[in-house]
Amino acid sequence: MSDEAVSLQTGGLLQSLPPLLRNDTIIIPIIRFIEKGVSKKMDLTTTYLGLKLKNPLVASASPLSEKVETVKKLESAGIAAIVMYSLFEEQIIHESMELDHFLDYGTDSYAEALTYLPNIGRYSIGPEKYVDHLKQVKKSVDIPVIGSLNGVSAGTWVEYARKIEAAGADALELNIYYLPFETDLTSEDLENSYVNFVSKVRSKITIPLAVKIGPYFTGMGNMCTRLVDAGADGLVLFNRFYQPDFDLEELEVCPNLVLSTSQELRMPLRWIALLYSRVKTDFALTTGIHTAEDVLKAMMAGARVAMLASELLQNGTGRVSEILVDLEKWMKSHDYISIQQMQGSMSEQATHNPHALRRSNYIKVLNSYTSLP
Repeated sequence: MSDEAVSLQTGGLLQSLPPLLRNDTIIIPIIRFIEKGVSKKMDLTTTYLGLKLKNPLVASASPLSEKVETVKKLESAGIAAIVMYSLFEEQIIHESMELDHFLDYGTDSYAEALTYLPNIGRYSIGPEKYVDHLKQVKKSVDIPVIGSLNGVSAGTWVEYARKIEAAGADALELNIYYLPFETDLTSEDLENSYVNFVSKVRSKITIPLAVKIGPYFTGMGNMCTRLVDAGADGLVLFNRFYQPDFDLEELEVCPNLVLSTSQELRMPLRWIALLYSRVKTDFALTTGIHTAEDVLKAMMAGARVAMLASELLQNGTGRVSEILVDLEKWMKSHDYISIQQMQGSMSEQATHNPHALRRSNYIKVLNSYTSLP
């Protein structure tokens, strides 16, 4: 708008001002200042799995979703969506598991591990109770609720994917992990089992499907492409796998939980930045999201959403509001008007130095360390 047009449109305003202020040289800069403030209103919306979200913060699968009241607090604090704690394959097939099973198959190696969830003897989190709880959560909040299945095989238990959909879930997150300790199991066979698993679950549901995987594939890019081709609408990078520890006094194996830190952000950040232009899917970054800066980095790498749990478990649901405030402050101070504006802006495709994300950065990282005096 020209200064002349501004002057014409503010004629009534000028007449209402004291004579001293009835001057275009004074009023026009004021109008410009107001226009600038209005134009910089932040648009935090994003899309994930076809779902329109009010911002990119999603509560990842964890004990946070065990209680309806906690989910309602998360919604009030501003969380855009929540992933339910996982229903494990073993819970459906067996009602109890032994520690040696944990060691063999790694099912106690997750941030949402069963030893960190309520004790099954005190709380019922069996298959049917899980579905009932999901229904209650869905009825209690307006934000999208994403169900979660955690397993390793494409057996009859995947029928619960359909039950989760029927319970009202807006999408399903399939969390896959298998510890390939067998010496005769090839990487090709393992990858094929993942792909078949995703294909089987995809055939059971019509809602969007995200697949959560770990970072230990030989060919990550190829594996992600195969999972998308098998029916995944989104990929969640990466799962946090915990290793069991030894208790030297009791001589027992003791799985225990260590919450994440922002330092763990780097691996998924790098891979999403590398795969953003190569794999056509919705990426979710999980692991290491604790601050607004972490969220910004995830968006710039190419993620649609940033998933967090450790920060909320440690510091409470109110951290969501604080992170959102910090997010808007940073965006305003750096002249961003939307989340979508920044998504993928630091991916390999967009960065002026794509080699920094590849091996050429290896030597620079080593040389960047400065020893203490």
